[in-house]
Amino acid sequence: FESTITKGNEGLVHHMEVFYCDADPDKEIPLYEGNCFAPNRPEITKTCSKVKAAWAMGAPPFVYPKEAGLPLGGPKANKYIMLEVHYNNPELRKDWVDSSGIILYISGQRRKYDAAIMELGLEYTDKMAIPGRQKAFPLTGYCIPQCTGVGLPPDGIVVFGSQLHTHLTGVAVWTRHSRQGVELPYLNRDIHYSTHFQEIRILHRPVNVLPGDYLETTCIYNTEEKENATIGGHAITDEMCVNYLHYYPATQLEVCKSAVSNAALESYFKFEKRWDNMSISYTASPRNNYLAIKPWTHLRASSLHALYTDSPISMQCNKSDGSRFQ
Repeated sequence: FESTITKGNEGLVHHMEVFYCDADPDKEIPLYEGNCFAPNRPEITKTCSKVKAAWAMGAPPFVYPKEAGLPLGGPKANKYIMLEVHYNNPELRKDWVDSSGIILYISGQRRKYDAAIMELGLEYTDKMAIPGRQKAFPLTGYCIPQCTGVGLPPDGIVVFGSQLHTHLTGVAVWTRHSRQGVELPYLNRDIHYSTHFQEIRILHRPVNVLPGDYLETTCIYNTEEKENATIGGHAITDEMCVNYLHYYPATQLEVCKSAVSNAALESYFKFEKRWDNMSISYTASPRNNYLAIKPWTHLRASSLHALYTDSPISMQCNKSDGSRFQ
């Protein structure tokens, strides 16, 4: 597959994803064009959640290895897919007209393995943040052995491609791979990362990931030009930390991500309010509370880093329909 970007909109279209609508074969999915989080979005469109293709700014065409392909269609498949486009429109201009999308090249010859995409890294949440005035602040998302243990088949999976993803302040990304306490080679590493060149890299040597393996994705951010915290979220001015793994054979495990636990974060905000006199509100969102912390001194940034590295985590060990492995 490859992108097709409307001429003149190269700076507008940040990334795109194609989702399969996992509904009954005869189920009609209504046409919807609008904000993904709008209240009038038809509920049935939320079944369109299984990632089939993903493109980000700077990525060239992607070709699957000869032994694997992405399954589409079939007698038991619904006929609808959904295109989700993320735009970079900080000025909120209303005169943009866009027809960008993704071109899928289809073969009638089914290949040996069905391929799929798995997300590693941090949850898309405002529970994580990067302090302002930081040269190299790390955030790490965990895919723990308990998740790969229930989500992967006995012989594991073969990872043949990887797409690292952050927004504007990301400067380095890598995924470490361990098995039974022994660290294996990196599962992709870019210490000169640019958000403007997010290609899907075909690995020189495919990597076998087994049940019980541990995958740790770290992103490094530079916020030296920012006073306030940069918050986790979907906007281009927010941040993400993701490694999209392309692998075969396909499994039910689609998301293996983490974030700091709610209880640990609540304790942190209580500390900042009581002992650091920050304007924290116990009823406010994490985003608003992070933005209330200023200035970001070295001590405050170090305290937040310690919170993320030492506190319990919450896990997303999810299937494509959003349900969690038990």
